[in-house]
Amino acid sequence: MTETRSTCPYCGVGCGVIIESQGDDITGVRGDPDHPANFGRLCTKGSTLHLTASSVVTRQTRLLYPMRREHRGEAPQRASWDSALDFASESFAKIIQEHGPDAVGFYISGQLLTEDYYVFNKLAKGLIGTNNIDSNSRLCMSSAVAGYKQTLGADAPPACYDDVKHAQCLFIVGSNTAYAHPILFRRIEDAKAANPALNIIYCDPRRTDTAEIADLYLPLQPGTDVMLFNGMLHIMLWEGWTDPAWIATHTHDFDALKATVRDCTPDLVAQTCGIKKEDLFAAAKLFATSGATLSLYCQGLNQSSSGTAKNAALINLHLATAQIGKPGAGPFSLTGQPNAMGGREVGGMANLLSAHRDLSNAEHRAEVAALWGVPSVPEKPGKTAVEMFQAVADGEIKALWIACTNPAQSMPDQALVRRALARAELVIVQEAFATTATCAWADLLLPATTWGEKTGTVTNSERCISRVRPAVAAPGETRHDWSIAAAFAQRLERLLPGRSPGALFPYSLTDPALGVESIWNEHRESTRGRDLDITGMSYALLEQAPRQWPLKEGETTGKARLYEDGIFPTLDGRARFVNTVYKPVAEPRESRYPFSLTTGRLRDQWHGMSRTGTLGRLFGHVAEPSVQMNAQDMARRLLKEGELVHVTSKRGSIIVPVQASPEVAVSQAFMAMHWGSEYLSGQSSIGQPLAGVNALTTSAYCPSSKQPELKHAAVKILKAELPWSLLAMAWFDEGDALAAHEQLKALLTTFPFASCVPFSNNKPLTDRQGERTGLLFRAAAHEAPSEETLALLERIFGLNGSYILRYADRKKGQRRTIRLARTHDNAELTGFVLAGDTSAQAWITTLLKDELPAQAYGRLLLLPGAKPPVAVQSRGKVVCSCLNVTDTAIDAHLALAGPAGTDEARLASLQGALKCGTSCGSCVPELKRRLRSASGTATDTPASPRSVIPIKQVA
Repeated sequence: MTETRSTCPYCGVGCGVIIESQGDDITGVRGDPDHPANFGRLCTKGSTLHLTASSVVTRQTRLLYPMRREHRGEAPQRASWDSALDFASESFAKIIQEHGPDAVGFYISGQLLTEDYYVFNKLAKGLIGTNNIDSNSRLCMSSAVAGYKQTLGADAPPACYDDVKHAQCLFIVGSNTAYAHPILFRRIEDAKAANPALNIIYCDPRRTDTAEIADLYLPLQPGTDVMLFNGMLHIMLWEGWTDPAWIATHTHDFDALKATVRDCTPDLVAQTCGIKKEDLFAAAKLFATSGATLSLYCQGLNQSSSGTAKNAALINLHLATAQIGKPGAGPFSLTGQPNAMGGREVGGMANLLSAHRDLSNAEHRAEVAALWGVPSVPEKPGKTAVEMFQAVADGEIKALWIACTNPAQSMPDQALVRRALARAELVIVQEAFATTATCAWADLLLPATTWGEKTGTVTNSERCISRVRPAVAAPGETRHDWSIAAAFAQRLERLLPGRSPGALFPYSLTDPALGVESIWNEHRESTRGRDLDITGMSYALLEQAPRQWPLKEGETTGKARLYEDGIFPTLDGRARFVNTVYKPVAEPRESRYPFSLTTGRLRDQWHGMSRTGTLGRLFGHVAEPSVQMNAQDMARRLLKEGELVHVTSKRGSIIVPVQASPEVAVSQAFMAMHWGSEYLSGQSSIGQPLAGVNALTTSAYCPSSKQPELKHAAVKILKAELPWSLLAMAWFDEGDALAAHEQLKALLTTFPFASCVPFSNNKPLTDRQGERTGLLFRAAAHEAPSEETLALLERIFGLNGSYILRYADRKKGQRRTIRLARTHDNAELTGFVLAGDTSAQAWITTLLKDELPAQAYGRLLLLPGAKPPVAVQSRGKVVCSCLNVTDTAIDAHLALAGPAGTDEARLASLQGALKCGTSCGSCVPELKRRLRSASGTATDTPASPRSVIPIKQVA
């Protein structure tokens, strides 16, 4: 066995991992105990990375060879690399010569490595001469970039992870940290345990698992963050909690902001935000008067039509109270993707240039042109993500190159995105996974390496740069992303007039280690003298350990926190207050669309699930797509748990099951961001295919950052009358489930509602003998589909051979197909289709998923609506994915143990008995919530601050 140190490819925490491999197979993964981001810890997603990289998954899901479609709608055919790159370069050259360089665009990804990003940026701006290159980081971090630059002068998070343990007040806003950044949340738990006096304030429309650790929870209305922050500053000024001397010495432009916040009275703020005045006062006091206040924030602030203002308004609070530049204090933006920071560092977005230079700055353009050895860098602003797809839909951009991202799932307003992909003259998709929705639109598919195969660097949220190293050889004919872009560029240089072949991309394609290091050296030289100077950060130094920037030539240690000297990277060294005026969401609720729909993450899934979706075990915690509502709203609309509803915005409508959730406030709804057309689909009344949650979201964006408002859409929710229903489930042999899932995708749009998800018997990660994977297909319609459709479904589920029990009543549209397998002394249900009447699904599903003996139920399996003679008890829903502990087992233990003792003692007893929460720890917040619920201390009302805070009458 070989061990290789690398970095996790999921969130921006940037955890170090040790990959175990044998030959060309990745066999295991564990946290790197020496990595400063995680010190050996991993979350549920990170700890299952090796399972997503197994040879079985690779064979079924990976894009392993170049593929080309002669005509849209046809199956792609295998091509050679030479023919694929020749076709790509010749097609781009023709379009550029006929329509100009701005007729092409590149849409890339925060999951690329820094070296990949650098080559793509140079390709677009240096060789082709267009700024039409943007990243899916536009969807997650561009508001944070703009907020930092407007206030502090540079896109540089000033804090570090260690500040969590030094803070006296944590202000978490717009971030479900427990789900989105689990390992950082473990640090928060540690800090709370070590310092019980630490005050934690949590602001979010949903009462998520992150709220479980908070002393004060502010359930503000969606989009009202600017009003909240301005109201807090109003109170700070009134009470004398600002630092006038520090403000006078280190900042500018406070007077204009003071005039604005003067009108943000507690009454107005409480009414606008939907919170109590006393909680507003408590939050302002805790933030301003603590010895050190650290803010943690993410997409709740960023994905907004006021995203930049939200970021700036929060930073205003830090500047007004001097809560910056010292241990435990500062505004800390949590990066969503593993290398969104690295992409920003090399300027891989439409408005940026290398090393935090601005495209709009002529001096900066000249510096980059000189570094690259080109006459100039184009001045015309490039198209940002939403603008780019609009330009493609309008015919302005003819060719689109998409790398390592899935816009047919992740972009807002999917009707626009799919119209753009259909109209484009040329779509090239550079991907590791052949299963993403965007692949279906590609004229050319280029296979890329992925985690465990790549080499290069990434930068995490705290400015820490880590090496990514390959543990196994690249499978099939896959190539590194940077080498694909460089090989294309070298061909394009020869086809475009006035270019010098070999001048811009002299990187070795035959020796990836040499080529990627030369790109890194070029990038770090571009940072010399800049705020992120990394001229001292060679690959040799990074081989020793990760390093934070800045780290100048001659230095060996980076800077943990910035601005300790009170000097900022502006012309005069002072930070600037931004006059942040509150504006409501782009699409407020109204009578026709009375619900605010928010989106967010699931605990065990990642983005569009091209990787995590290959593992049935990661669907144990949340098994199927749904929309969550407050129970009161469901009761008013006579909706029952699990019933299908239409969720409709001005852009589209989807059908999903409804679920009551105590996390969701009245007049709000929530749906996870991960559900796209790969797992959830259907058709409109005119037969148009619809695609997941982003069929609903709006492409309205922040005018400064151009980041779309994915966090809010106005919707209506109405019961869906679809009387005919279907449920199919089966276990599959190893690997066959992934292939079957691909076949079932074609059936999703056959029904007005359909979903298809994997599931598992969730053996503990420590003992996976006998682990199995299955598929669940659920559908509903106005009437039964054709016999051919049902027969195809049965064939895919393996229910068309011998030893199959059948029942059919065509007149009633009912059909049942059952597959039993003989065990030692009984029979096991291994697959079934219930069509027309699924009322018995609960107990039949339990028989299959929990692998219970089925022989005693005989013909009852074939009788619609039948009830078993003996109650079938489900094991329950998985809470601890690592050790396969269910809610039923947890609740039973808590009931037996009783409410006596402290929460800490009861949690220790629970973990000692069932081991839940003792592996990755991702389920600990839910365990604590269940503890409080069992003892009768849980509440759905905002929490009160633990410490006694005198509440004064404020203006």
